[in-house]
Amino acid sequence: MGEQKDRMLRGELYRDNDPELVEDRRRAQALVDRFNGTGAEETGERDTILRELLGKLGEGSWIMPRFQCDYGSLIEIGANSFLNYDAILLDCAPIKIGSDCSIGPRCQLLTALHPMEDHELRRARWESAAPITIGNNVWFGGGVIVCAGVTIGDDTVVGAGSVVTRDLPSKVFAAGNPARVIREL
Repeated sequence: MGEQKDRMLRGELYRDNDPELVEDRRRAQALVDRFNGTGAEETGERDTILRELLGKLGEGSWIMPRFQCDYGSLIEIGANSFLNYDAILLDCAPIKIGSDCSIGPRCQLLTALHPMEDHELRRARWESAAPITIGNNVWFGGGVIVCAGVTIGDDTVVGAGSVVTRDLPSKVFAAGNPARVIREL
C-alpha cells in the first residue's frame, strides 16, 4: 500500500490524485457503471457486481441503481438492508451500515473532509476523511445527508431532507438542518 492510501485510511491529510488511489477509483467506477447498466430483471448480476465492489454485503441486502461510490471496498452493509435509488456513498473512510436498515432515495453518506482554516492546503487539493457508522434498524427518509465522522445509533429514524452533522443516539427521531433529536422512539 502506498503512502497516500495509507494516510487516507488513517484519517490523515492525503492527496487523492495519487496513482494508486486513482486506479482504485477507476476499478470501482467500472463496477458501478456495470451495476447501473443492469436491467430490472438482472438481480443476480447486480448482486454479483456488488459483492465484487463492496467490502461486505450482508445476506438479503440490495441496492437500487443509480448507485455511486468512490472505492466500494470501504463500504460494509449488514443483512436485510436496502439502499433506494440514487444513493451516493463517498467512502474515503469506512462506511458501515448495520442490518435491517432502510436508506431512502437520494441519500448521501459523505466521509470526505477538506481543510477549512488552511486555505493553501485546500487550494493544493489536500483532503482527509472520517468514518460513518450506522447502527441496526435505522431508517433514513429521502434525501438525508450524513456528514463525515457521524455515528447513528440503532433503531433511529432520520426525517427526509435532514443533514446529520453530529452523532445521533439510539431510538430517536431526528430531523432538520442540522438534524436534531425531535423525540425518543
